[in-house]
Amino acid sequence: MEWLLQQYSRLSSGLTGGGWALPLRMIVGYGFMEHGWAKLARGPESFAGILQALGMPAPELLSWTTIAVELGGGLAVLLGFVVPVATIPMMFVLLVAIFTVHLPNGFSSIKLQSVTAAGAHFGQPGYETDLLYAAALVALVLGGSGPLSIDRWLLRRPQPVSDR
Repeated sequence: MEWLLQQYSRLSSGLTGGGWALPLRMIVGYGFMEHGWAKLARGPESFAGILQALGMPAPELLSWTTIAVELGGGLAVLLGFVVPVATIPMMFVLLVAIFTVHLPNGFSSIKLQSVTAAGAHFGQPGYETDLLYAAALVALVLGGSGPLSIDRWLLRRPQPVSDR
């Protein structure tokens, strides 16, 4: 257990994240959870159908896995709990989304097509938002989860002295 804490401490060496870490965690964590909840609320089978249309293998498994990563990873980031570890599957989900869905739509996440009496009509979003989420996750890994995080609490609490 001591070795695991040492490795995690080394990986999380940037846990000095300043006042920016909390708002960044709130935005990124909530954003991921919102996307996961939307997929769950519409039915995982609906998202699996989208994945199947994209030619993804094992769409049912990927549907549930993506929902779990978005909800669980989002909650972990929101709480500042094992952020460097939670970031790995979250980055994978972002990269898959970029390369399978958003890349053909270009960079911009806002594509205003027209404005009518009914309101604005937008085209398919590009990969801009995914890159912003990825950059925010990298910032949290490198800069730390901040003072109001479970990670900070875990690394600050006194460790038992082991007899050797």
